[in-house]
Amino acid sequence: MKLIAARIAFLSCAIASFAQAQTSQPLVQQGNLVYQGAFRVPQGTDENNTFNYGGTSLAFNPANNSLFMVGHDWNQLTAEIKIPSLVNSTSIGSLNTATILQGFKDTTEGKLGQINPGDPNSKKIGGQLVYNGNLIVTGYSYYDGAGTQAKTHFSRPLSLSSSGSVQGPFKLSGPDVHWVSGYMATVPAEWQSALGGPALVGNCCLAIASVQSNGPSVSVFDPANIASGSAKVLVGYPLGQQLGPGEATQNALYNLTTKVRGVVFPTGTRSVLFFGRHGVGPYCYGTGAECNDPADDSKGTHAYPYRYQVWAYDANDLVAVKNGSKSPQSVTPYATWNYNLPFEGNGGSHMIGGAAFDPATNNIYVSQQCSDTNCAPVIHAFKVSGGSSVAVPNPPANVVAQ
Repeated sequence: MKLIAARIAFLSCAIASFAQAQTSQPLVQQGNLVYQGAFRVPQGTDENNTFNYGGTSLAFNPANNSLFMVGHDWNQLTAEIKIPSLVNSTSIGSLNTATILQGFKDTTEGKLGQINPGDPNSKKIGGQLVYNGNLIVTGYSYYDGAGTQAKTHFSRPLSLSSSGSVQGPFKLSGPDVHWVSGYMATVPAEWQSALGGPALVGNCCLAIASVQSNGPSVSVFDPANIASGSAKVLVGYPLGQQLGPGEATQNALYNLTTKVRGVVFPTGTRSVLFFGRHGVGPYCYGTGAECNDPADDSKGTHAYPYRYQVWAYDANDLVAVKNGSKSPQSVTPYATWNYNLPFEGNGGSHMIGGAAFDPATNNIYVSQQCSDTNCAPVIHAFKVSGGSSVAVPNPPANVVAQ
């Protein structure tokens, strides 16, 4: 009995020490993201076989050191590309170009419309995640005016050529489906018990603010159990409880021009990082000309100039929400920061298509949309590091400054 009691005491001490180490892990700051370089993607031949006007929903595949990524916006087809050697340069011609490992395919095999079959508007891939040998896919209605989307998640083999194996769409019980229809990321092993699951899923800042989170959001879920599984909101902002002082104000956190397109949870840290863009100028509704916005001539919301932005959250706050001592809308970022990228097209719109994390190298891959020939994306990499920061190269004179 004494031996058993001693073992129990040892295990209790070990668990307590592990928990203490976990909750005291470092917070990622802007200087900890060390720019590594970038690469180009193949141009393709037509809208069915190109990343032009696309570059969304990134998912890292460790088996191939590759990325799954959605191509042209019209078709929402996915291809897998091999990550080449990164080059840190202001000359886009000096960058290496990725090779195609798997050509463009519909990862849902025609089922994407089933997430909201009564809605006449377009449906899009919101996120992709490599998990336990499968590709997990989310979908969202681009303009769900009636609020009728009912399902979000699919699962399929990593082989894009396999057919008849797509499962879904499924609905995760718990959150509003609009909050779990986008970007995804895995949770580091040391945090999975505390947060209540192995992965995160979220969405933000789409049309129809009444059904969207009005600021970055994530829920925790199990990608291996999407058929009958549930999710719990850890961060999110209902209409009327938006992040920041107001959706139609000039502020550093959130307004109606904010776009959040990716989330990562770097191992060895307690930081959950959201990647997107944010309008930092005066808020305005109207045409681009009326709102002095050279980056967007459409009639709608404007806050020129726009910036690439990171919203950084402390995982301890997410644990507090999971345990019931905080509400999802009470949590705020411990930091936000803007950053530069060496290429910028599309008039300075600063659109990010997605983000994905490689735990083996600590690299975060970020898709910079419409920055290459024919509105192709450029993929950039930042290493999460505690060492000295390496400066991101400044844009050349013929590139719009950040």
